[in-house]
Amino acid sequence: MTKNDSEGNFVSHLTELRKRLINSFIFLFVFFIICYFFSDHIYGFLVDPYAQAVQDDGTERRLIFTALQETFLTYLKVSFFAAFFITSPFILIQVWKFIAPGLYKHEKLAIMPYLVATPILFFLGGILVYYLIMPLAIKFFLSFESTGITTNLPIQLEAKVNEYLSLVMKLIFAFGLSFQLPVVLSLLARIGVVDSKFLRERRKYVVIIIFAAAAILTPPDPVTQIGLAIPLLILYELSIFSVNIIEKKINNNA
Repeated sequence: MTKNDSEGNFVSHLTELRKRLINSFIFLFVFFIICYFFSDHIYGFLVDPYAQAVQDDGTERRLIFTALQETFLTYLKVSFFAAFFITSPFILIQVWKFIAPGLYKHEKLAIMPYLVATPILFFLGGILVYYLIMPLAIKFFLSFESTGITTNLPIQLEAKVNEYLSLVMKLIFAFGLSFQLPVVLSLLARIGVVDSKFLRERRKYVVIIIFAAAAILTPPDPVTQIGLAIPLLILYELSIFSVNIIEKKINNNA
């Protein structure tokens, strides 16, 4: 291959990459506009765990905002969050279309399960946050309220719209990304960076790392930290199992 051919291939790859990025951006922007028109409904969906957790406590609850632009900016963030969540499979498809032409058939078959598993695991992480972690965390935080008998003045939560929704979105992203652990470890095993023996021998160190990561990615409370750490430990064990299967397939094909 001549130098001109190499430069031509490089330019064509850059052109293809730009095309895929532009397509992804346009798709994301279109869904951002659509989601903004439904931002009230998305807001209601994200607030529902809080509403369900406090509906029977006998206290009139509300979410407040303390800046004129706060609710508007929050709706923008909620719309972008929903748009990114919806368009992530399309973005993965664009990534696949970019890398697929350079892969052999057996390589395409090997990567395809990971492209399918990535959004599914992210979605499962979001479901865990929405239906289990957030209700438990809200009840935990509300347990620190006081009627004023021992503190002279009552202590009652008046959550801000922006802070509450930012917390929910942060947790969904944190759990969704953390749930990619089996995908990452399986890919590392496929290229020979790690193996099942390596993962088993370092299990005790991984436990410490997982709890440390959970403390960083979640608010400083035991409910969300343990709620993230335990599923990650389970996913790590499942990763060892999947890596072992990969090793057997590689050995059989060798």
